[in-house]
Amino acid sequence: MKFSLPRLRPLTIGIRREDPTRIWERRAPLTPESVHELVQSKGVEVHIEGCERRIFKDEEYAKAGATIRPNLNDAHIIMGIKEPPLDRLLLNPLPLNNAPSKLERTYMMFSHTVKGQTYNMPLLSAFLDNHPNHGTHDTLLPTLIDYELLTNELDGKRTVGFGWYAGVAGVLESLSSMAHSHLEHGVASPFLYTPRPHTLPSLDALRASLHSIGDRIAAEGTPKALGPFVIGLTGTGNVAEGCLSILSELPIEHVRVEDLHTLVTNPGTLFLAYFVLITLIGIELDTSLKKIYLVHAKPRDYFMRKGFSVPYSRDDYYANPGEYVSLFSERVAPYLTLFLNGAGWAPGFPRLMTNEQLIEALVKAKDLPGGHAFRATNVGDISCDPEGGLQYLTNASTLSDPFYKIRPRSDLPEVTMMAVDILPTSIPLDASKGFDEGVKKYLNGVLRRYHGKRGEDAEIERALRRATIAEGGKLVEKHEWLQAGVDNWRKESSISGSSSANGTKQTGRATSHAQAPRKIVMLGSGMVAGPAVEVIRQRALSEGSIQLVVVTNDPSQIELMREQLKQDATDDSVVYEIVDMTDLSAVARLVDDTQVEVVISLLPVPFHPSIAELCIKHKKHLVTASYISPQMKSLHDSALSANVLLLNEIGLDPGIDHCSAIDLIESQKSQRKNVVSFISFCGGLPAPDVADMGPLKYKFSWSPRGVLTAALNGARAKLRGKEFEVPGEQLLKSYFDHIPIGSERFRTSLEGLPNRDSFPYAETYGLGPVKDLRTILRGTLRYQGFSTLLHFFNTLGLLELNGTVKGLHSWTDLISQAQKLRRELHPDAEQVDLSSLKGEKEMEALTWMLSEATGSGALSSSSDSGNISNLLPRGGLPPLPKQPATPLDLFTLLLSHKLRYAPNERDVVVMAHEVITTVPGQTGKEEIHTSELVAYGDEMYSAMARTVGTPVGLAALAVLDGQVEKALRGVAGPGHQTVRNVVLKGLAEVGLGMKETSRIVDAKSHGSMEASLRVPS
Repeated sequence: MKFSLPRLRPLTIGIRREDPTRIWERRAPLTPESVHELVQSKGVEVHIEGCERRIFKDEEYAKAGATIRPNLNDAHIIMGIKEPPLDRLLLNPLPLNNAPSKLERTYMMFSHTVKGQTYNMPLLSAFLDNHPNHGTHDTLLPTLIDYELLTNELDGKRTVGFGWYAGVAGVLESLSSMAHSHLEHGVASPFLYTPRPHTLPSLDALRASLHSIGDRIAAEGTPKALGPFVIGLTGTGNVAEGCLSILSELPIEHVRVEDLHTLVTNPGTLFLAYFVLITLIGIELDTSLKKIYLVHAKPRDYFMRKGFSVPYSRDDYYANPGEYVSLFSERVAPYLTLFLNGAGWAPGFPRLMTNEQLIEALVKAKDLPGGHAFRATNVGDISCDPEGGLQYLTNASTLSDPFYKIRPRSDLPEVTMMAVDILPTSIPLDASKGFDEGVKKYLNGVLRRYHGKRGEDAEIERALRRATIAEGGKLVEKHEWLQAGVDNWRKESSISGSSSANGTKQTGRATSHAQAPRKIVMLGSGMVAGPAVEVIRQRALSEGSIQLVVVTNDPSQIELMREQLKQDATDDSVVYEIVDMTDLSAVARLVDDTQVEVVISLLPVPFHPSIAELCIKHKKHLVTASYISPQMKSLHDSALSANVLLLNEIGLDPGIDHCSAIDLIESQKSQRKNVVSFISFCGGLPAPDVADMGPLKYKFSWSPRGVLTAALNGARAKLRGKEFEVPGEQLLKSYFDHIPIGSERFRTSLEGLPNRDSFPYAETYGLGPVKDLRTILRGTLRYQGFSTLLHFFNTLGLLELNGTVKGLHSWTDLISQAQKLRRELHPDAEQVDLSSLKGEKEMEALTWMLSEATGSGALSSSSDSGNISNLLPRGGLPPLPKQPATPLDLFTLLLSHKLRYAPNERDVVVMAHEVITTVPGQTGKEEIHTSELVAYGDEMYSAMARTVGTPVGLAALAVLDGQVEKALRGVAGPGHQTVRNVVLKGLAEVGLGMKETSRIVDAKSHGSMEASLRVPS
């Protein structure tokens, strides 16, 4: 008989890979140097969850002695920066060395639960007992330590964090967004050269760059239209210290709150009343455009007790916060060129500025020099607390899209809001090093806990105790009040009560379903499926009463999806079926399951009517992202009779465009505004940072066939009172050469094509008769040059669908054979003599297409599974097909190979609506309303997949939950309020929300999109 010793499991620290959806999160809690020290001197193992985005490379950690792992299953102490996704939590206890019993894990993170944040109650719930998803180890649930609560025992100040770096980065982002705003109003300032913090590798480089701007201001000054240039700062903590530190690179002169009015309204006499004092302390009398004036406003400057003028008292303020009001909107805000908010806020305390006070500040600023456009109109809310201290901060922004605009009243200017919620990660190297220095002593304290030596450093142990939110399945001491929020979430999510009997499962805890889950069946597992699966799976994991069945005919897709979801063998939130989609009887058996309530079809459009008929027969609701075809429309009455909803057009375009457009239009109509013009453009494009887009300035994440055939569709629209119709063969010659939408990266680079027939959307969107509209136009976005070049390819016969070519010996043969076929089929159509094009850009593009030396190169194996280029070999040209094919299909094959996305390239979706309305009570005025979405692909999914798949998943859940009006049955689009509201809310929660602006203009002359477009000839 053989005997083996039990495997020793050493104390192990794990460093998490941050949530992949946080594309900018590059910070790390420990540096490689600290990892080396831990491994060498503490005798612990360090496991690093592999990540290509982290500021420190995996190789650096490996060299320091760490082990790179795909997961942290063996880690006792798990460290990260932000909170982990729920499905990545590891809650089970672990053995340590050869001890007979297991020990609970410890999580260290910024959990964002300590204030009772409702959106993170599911996370906190996972650490607490009496959760139905937990097994028999409730008392060994992980300990949750929050960095935010690590404080100094003497003064209670935080000792670990990124606040100082948030201040530094926030100043730079705010100066950059402010300069952009000023440029929109016709003024270019030296701050246009402000580096965004992520664009330089270190803090020293950022300082040097801002210092050079300061030198320029000191020598040349700021524009007269802006001066005097006043920056206001609030807060007294680390954020404010970081702001002050980086601002010191500018020619700063400090001023007091009481001097602001004189400084702005009568700069020549500034401080005149204080001549002697000023002379003694060396401050110049006159203001100067060669200085930046900084007012660091403290609470005593703007808080006052209600009803009478009692000086601010800090002790009284914290004892009676409800007795105080803020006068910031009157005393400070109207005078500021840029407002940097670094002050914290908590419920029960007065807001720094309410929505109404913002209006008051803007009204007062209008009467000040430069006030209408340049004072109180630029805010950098570094505290980033939506609807908190600044009530008018509606939402956080991102590093990808760092600012947005609000307009509190139509007669007031727009306010640019910079409110990036992860500012320190834009300086990842310095921020990580600084954090590492602060957290190491507390990590050592946690290590002592596992060695049974808690008492060796009593001060550190007390600090860890203060920072512990949950331990042993219980909330700790002062955090017990959070239990109510957890209970409410559990109740609302049906986790407690009736669902407790279900014995639902969470990742890592295998339990059985006492009650069968409700099922959603998804037919198809291509490129857009992933985000839809993620949306539904999150609900399945949190509630356990839902299960998703993914049906595919490709077994390799199953393994790929399980890998993307990090789904282990015990996780049955998503299950898979392999079915031939052409075998309707096999599909019917899945649909007929009594637990199935909703079917999602992500199959090609021709499959949808057959799937819809199955759904009607078996009384299941259907969700698709495709346009309503005539065949689908013909099923309306049958679906009504079966009480079935066939919900279509709930992807991007169609989908998000319908939901957002109708929502915007209905909002205006509810205010008795008459819509006179509606324009909408949408397009999926390579992101601007893609280095080589090819001659078409376009790339394909799936088959190009749809893009090519769409270029042959006719179109009809109305622009500035003139109706026009474009035949399909003329579409590529009838483009709009400039579409002024999006951020600065897109505003000068886009063109547009009319998209099919716009007239039916007058009824769909509730706009009234077309004859009563000045403009109605829907279009497709492309980069400039696309239409002209694709038209050239069309004249070569490469878009021909009505004949085939065969026997190609090279890809060059395709050109001659396509030209020959075009002459035979369309003798009167436009032809091209290639011999006359030598040196022209069209000929250069054709040469590029046919060259072995050009193209995107091969894709990695981790690319989107729905990407046609995965099927193609490496090299500059694909193999020649052996069977006859149409020129368009051959061109599709060539383009899909030459213009596929390369590794690390990403796409972007840009959507924009412009609605122009009358202004009630204002003759000769119109109001321009815009609604825009710019979404980038991330390392998991393309932007197109995110914006098509996510609304599909949200809509399916809404139908499953009964949130959709029960009277809505038959064939329908997403326009109904109960559909679009749920979808738009869900999209906003995952960072795909629309951003809206409005402005009142002269009806005869305004800078609208409508005014800038020309009617195609």
